[in-house]
Amino acid sequence: MKARILLVEDTPTQAEIAMAMLRADGHEIRHAETAGAALALAMEWKPDAILVDLMLPDFSGIELMRRLKAAQVAAAMIMLTAHGSVKTAVEAMQEGASDFVLKPYSAARLRVTLDNALEKRELRQQLDVAQSQLGRGRFHGFVGASPLMQAIYRTIESVAASRATVFVTGESGTGKELAAEALHRVSPRAEKPFVALNCGAIPRDLLESELFGHVKGAFTGATDNRLGAARAADGGTLFLDEIGEMPAEMQVKLLRFVQTGEVTPLGGTRSEKVDVRLVCATHRDILSEVQAGRFREDLYYRIYVVPIELPPLRLRGEDVVLVSRHLLGLYASEEGKAFSDFDAQAEAAIRAYPWPGNVRQLQNVLRNAVVLHDGALVTREMLPVPLLHEAAPATARAAPQRPGTEAPASRIEPLAVAEKRLILQALEHTGQDVPRAAALLEINPSTIYRKLTAWKQAG
Repeated sequence: MKARILLVEDTPTQAEIAMAMLRADGHEIRHAETAGAALALAMEWKPDAILVDLMLPDFSGIELMRRLKAAQVAAAMIMLTAHGSVKTAVEAMQEGASDFVLKPYSAARLRVTLDNALEKRELRQQLDVAQSQLGRGRFHGFVGASPLMQAIYRTIESVAASRATVFVTGESGTGKELAAEALHRVSPRAEKPFVALNCGAIPRDLLESELFGHVKGAFTGATDNRLGAARAADGGTLFLDEIGEMPAEMQVKLLRFVQTGEVTPLGGTRSEKVDVRLVCATHRDILSEVQAGRFREDLYYRIYVVPIELPPLRLRGEDVVLVSRHLLGLYASEEGKAFSDFDAQAEAAIRAYPWPGNVRQLQNVLRNAVVLHDGALVTREMLPVPLLHEAAPATARAAPQRPGTEAPASRIEPLAVAEKRLILQALEHTGQDVPRAAALLEINPSTIYRKLTAWKQAG
């Protein structure tokens, strides 16, 4: 393990011997002859390990370690001493030393001691990082401490510095734009623009202008030049939400932009190079869309580089309570109400409901309760009764059969037939809302999209 080593030794011959040993192992070495010089150098250079002689001209190595510890220097410290005693060793350990080495020492002894100290330091740093991340209840707009959300936070942090395109999937209301914003905030582009464009909310004949801009006179009503989202996001992040809704002719133009990084405004003749980090999102099963011919395969492989799948609220355990309390405090403050928490029955109802609309649905329910009621606690009666008591087909369970009885063979249907019937019933029940139907059936929306595609192809 190669490292930055600060040697604090006032005896020139001892210093030369130690530096020769350390350089032979490939370490980068700095040398200080006094404790004061070592303290200043440690603050500036930030070494991985410090070898401290016990007896120094200005003050002792023990005192130096005290001051390094007070200054929160994170280096591993090893005491070098010719005055070997149990008392000295114990005192050095109490002040933060990983180990001590008695003079004179061999290269092998120094190497083993140093390697052990560096390895212990690295393990401690990894543990500190893990502990800091383990209980994170909030992350750049997200609220949630479940293992699923901790994994999302770590993924966002790990890909933030990359230029690779990120593709965010998840049911409606799970926070796809929030994920894109978090990715932007922790990236090197955080000080540059974040521009979001919802491809499903813009009329198809205006989408090209919204994305790439236009020049004056490009079409009827184009009275001025328009920059467009891609150029507005130059240097920053461009978020294309509901990209699965993008019409085929625009997919071709987006593919060219992704390949070249160049933008040609509608009605213009000159291309302009822009530097954007692209983040895309959809609630659809994009692979099923490709297989059905509704989304270009070449564009899919260009933009589906780093996938992030946001979990539905029903799979996030106690997060539903954390999110609910956060939203309650927010809405109570906005509306000037005194609400501070939920009573036991209200909290139980929130936990039990599957929330097919995810956080967005939860927001609407709690806003409704805060606006229409008063009090310190939100009670069960303040929550929309029909909503929280809605029957879910997937949770209905057949009455247990009495021992010794069997269903008639004529009532048994093939599994594929029963599956199709249940999916179509759920879609009819939800008004063809695939994510909500999937929530009621307790399956992934992509399963329904795949089944629908297969049934359509089968005629």
